[in-house]
Amino acid sequence: QVQLVESGGGLVQAGGSLRLSCAASGRTFSSYTMGWFRQAPGKEREFVAGISRSSENTYYADSVKGRATISRDNAKNTVFLQMNSLQPEDTAVYYCAAAPLGRFSTVVVATKRAYDYWGQGTQVTVSS
Repeated sequence: QVQLVESGGGLVQAGGSLRLSCAASGRTFSSYTMGWFRQAPGKEREFVAGISRSSENTYYADSVKGRATISRDNAKNTVFLQMNSLQPEDTAVYYCAAAPLGRFSTVVVATKRAYDYWGQGTQVTVSS
């Protein structure tokens, strides 16, 4: 069982930056591939970024590539999402999730069904 708690969301002006954090409970954090997803009002939850268990692999959605950086600190059971050059279309609830993947696959890591555990989300609002 893994419990995930996101933080770091808020209101930011277009062009600004935010660093989201996701703290995980349990001693098996390093055995999970971690992902960030987001859901805007009236839209499907979509993949943002994923990172392998030991940080050797990362993968980003085209919509955030070059503006987002995912990282993790296994000693602190935390995964981060640094978002720069934020735009109003980035407004959404951001969720972190944990997937028990044996091998990092860019197809699988971007798939919601691969993840067993989800946080409650943190709201990011970007004003124009």
